[in-house]
Amino acid sequence: MTETKVAPKGVLDSYFHLTERGSSVSQEIRGGLVTFFAMAYILVVNANILGVAAPENITPASIAAGTALVAGIMSILMGVVANYPLALAAGMGLNAMVAFTLCLGMGLTYQEAMGLIFWEGALITVLVLTGFREAVFRAVPGQVKVAISVGIGIFIAFVGLLNAGIIRPGGTPVQLGIDGSLNGWPALVFVIGIFLTVILYVRKVPGAILIGIISATVVGFIIQALLKVPLMKDATGAVVAPTGWGLNAPEITGSPIAIPDFATLGQIDFFGAFVKLGPVAALLIIFSLMLADFFDTMGTMVAIGSEAKLLDKDGNPPKSTQILLVDSLAAVVGGLGGVSSNTSYVESSAGVGEGARTGLSSIVVGVLFLASTFISPLVALVPSEAASTALVFVGFLMMQQVVDIDWKDPEIAIPAFMTIAMMPFSYSITVGIGAGFITWLVIKLAKGKLKDIHPLMWVVSIMFIFYFVLGPIQAALA
Repeated sequence: MTETKVAPKGVLDSYFHLTERGSSVSQEIRGGLVTFFAMAYILVVNANILGVAAPENITPASIAAGTALVAGIMSILMGVVANYPLALAAGMGLNAMVAFTLCLGMGLTYQEAMGLIFWEGALITVLVLTGFREAVFRAVPGQVKVAISVGIGIFIAFVGLLNAGIIRPGGTPVQLGIDGSLNGWPALVFVIGIFLTVILYVRKVPGAILIGIISATVVGFIIQALLKVPLMKDATGAVVAPTGWGLNAPEITGSPIAIPDFATLGQIDFFGAFVKLGPVAALLIIFSLMLADFFDTMGTMVAIGSEAKLLDKDGNPPKSTQILLVDSLAAVVGGLGGVSSNTSYVESSAGVGEGARTGLSSIVVGVLFLASTFISPLVALVPSEAASTALVFVGFLMMQQVVDIDWKDPEIAIPAFMTIAMMPFSYSITVGIGAGFITWLVIKLAKGKLKDIHPLMWVVSIMFIFYFVLGPIQAALA
């Protein structure tokens, strides 16, 4: 770690080691502002994703308010406890799994899905406190972990394209737009948003994703004010205007500033999923959630520390246990808050690039998130076509890790491919992880490399086999 012992210059300097890390209060504030604007898109996107599975009493505005509240609290906690320039918010990928896999796919209620998120966070917390996290980290092959992140990225991008209407069911399972062509003003809003995001990103403009969403929303708002484009579906879900808005029209229906509606808080059923799905299936889902959350955090933590030059000679950041503990508790709090698992954001690197080196920047991010709870009604203004640009672009960011997979080694490449392919093709993150694990185990057995198989991989792979044939087993028992 590149800290040098220098006499502190005040209370803040003493607590956060500002001078030791070559930083200052103004530098941390600037870094916190940049980090916030780089990740504030989650307020819109989380509401957009979870909103499709939420009950009627939970609105997009209330999801945004709950998202901001939990992100604010956990980012401040990270700054105070771990003194690390790492901000937290609802995790991309995990929120998609809650909405599209657990709720829409498996039929769980919103509250039952949040119960699984809670237990996932509790499991990670236990792993951190007992030191068992190293054993879990060793058990899953490193490049399979990478494939999980890549697969989630492709899955998120696929969801974004579907939500925006760029890809739709048609004569083939999916096709481009309407009969193979992009048609309608909402499609134009998405195209403007995604290409603006790309342009800003390649020009290294901080907050490119958020600016892209806001700009696309402004374009959509103007179009709606002038042309009054209808919604694609009516109240029954029937398609009445194929070129209309997918989920919501960009219109202001009330005050953009209001007292926060925290309807998501406490929307949790701790044991409903175990009853509905069965203990084995529920435990496998919890394990899948944990993998997607846990290993992503490990990579993010090290990446931020590397950029900030805070790692020691062994590549470990300071207070790594505290960092992981806060991150694991964020999953628990996210479940209790009804906004999905919260996790560390790689977008924190934007703030590090602006000079953030301590937890003071995380506190700045947290305060800004808390303040944003009062403008959550603005989320209803953002159409899915604008919000989906973030899903597609975050998919690209996660896809970049694919170069860390050795595609010339079939023992690694085939399980990685199965993991990545099965997530979007089966529309399930859990299925992708299970397919990758089982394929890896089969290849190791075929090669006679029993010593390479960690006992935990045996257990998990066998559980996934039962998971994949749970239907026939239940039918046979019935």
